[in-house]
Amino acid sequence: MPVTPPEELAGTLELGEPIITASNATFTAFVGDQKVVYKPVAGEQPLWDFPSGTLAGREIAAYLLSETLRWSVVPATWLTDGPLGPGMVQRWCEPDPKQDAVTLVPADRHLAPDMIPVLQGLDAQDRPVLVVHENSAALRRIAVFDLLANNADRKGHHVLERADGHRYGIDHGLTFHTEDKLRTVLWGWAGEDLSEDEVGGLRRVQAALISRSSTGGSDTTDNAAGGALRHQLAQLISAEEIAALARRCEELLAAPVFPEPRDDLPVIPWPPF
Repeated sequence: MPVTPPEELAGTLELGEPIITASNATFTAFVGDQKVVYKPVAGEQPLWDFPSGTLAGREIAAYLLSETLRWSVVPATWLTDGPLGPGMVQRWCEPDPKQDAVTLVPADRHLAPDMIPVLQGLDAQDRPVLVVHENSAALRRIAVFDLLANNADRKGHHVLERADGHRYGIDHGLTFHTEDKLRTVLWGWAGEDLSEDEVGGLRRVQAALISRSSTGGSDTTDNAAGGALRHQLAQLISAEEIAALARRCEELLAAPVFPEPRDDLPVIPWPPF
């Protein structure tokens, strides 16, 4: 098993209620008194561009990437054999209802200095609105994570705002495709240089994806970890997808800038929330 649950979440999984807003079968569940999210593989809907039955593995691969970055942008995630069969389990993280890292506002509203407009459109009543997101280091980390993971589904509500200012990203089943699939609402930093902290995270991933054999048997901490990371990812995504991840990391390090959205592909998930 690529990831084992935290000690306090290692018990029997008890099924809770379905989360009806999810596109795939998703349930709340409990391990003792600890709340988690459970997504059985059997409940994954077929997709034309992602192989069937692979979304749970991609969610776990996303957690491994988050841990390698050392940013904790994905809650603890692991595979278990639950009441409805094998599936992904993730620690439940309750968002702070007083915060909106990504939100929808009237187009004529004066924006706070820390909010960045991303997209203009019309709401259900045909009123002009803006999709905006905060300008914070915590949210930027999620945006960099999405660039690496090639996240095709960073909706606004896939960001959880914690009371202490931390930001978690969730719902990472549509990640690690070999083709460019980046669809996100976090475009507010397009064209900006990555920070030293963000480049440092990329370097950790780059080192962790270099196997010891490719470095002449070097036994540095990063390379030793790299062998383990490759082995873990190989149980979750394809060799071609691992190679594509490494290539994206190298390209970002060569040009450490948030990319501009492409004009030949959809770049916003639908719906954006």
